[in-house]
Amino acid sequence: MSLLQDLAALATAVGVLVAVWQLWESRKVAKTQFEDTLNAQYRALLAELPLEALLGKELSPVALAESLRVFYRYFDLSNEQAFLHEKNRVRPETWANWREGIVQNMARPAFRQAWERLLPDLDGSFDELKVLVRSNTPSQRESAT
Repeated sequence: MSLLQDLAALATAVGVLVAVWQLWESRKVAKTQFEDTLNAQYRALLAELPLEALLGKELSPVALAESLRVFYRYFDLSNEQAFLHEKNRVRPETWANWREGIVQNMARPAFRQAWERLLPDLDGSFDELKVLVRSNTPSQRESAT
């Protein structure tokens, strides 16, 4: 009888371990799917931006004005990504990729133009993105060294 009880206890323990493993794997898949939806939003926004902006050129005042709404949505998505990182809702390697992309984009003239144009009206919002932008501007990096 003791052998049967031992086997039942072992089977229960194995069952619990398998359930925990499945739950862990499900969480990883869900997080990946969540990150993928944000990546899809990013790609959709890039498709709406003027090609000149993506190629590192400045925009004319008219082109900038026409694309400010899309830039605003890009900044909103970037801020959300930074916020999700702070709340540990994305994997560190995902945040590293997103952060690198944000920093690269914000270094492009058209992105800087749009950011500087919108910044005065962004009081009380986009705080996470503001911190990221400030920490990656040349003057901030030079004063930190």
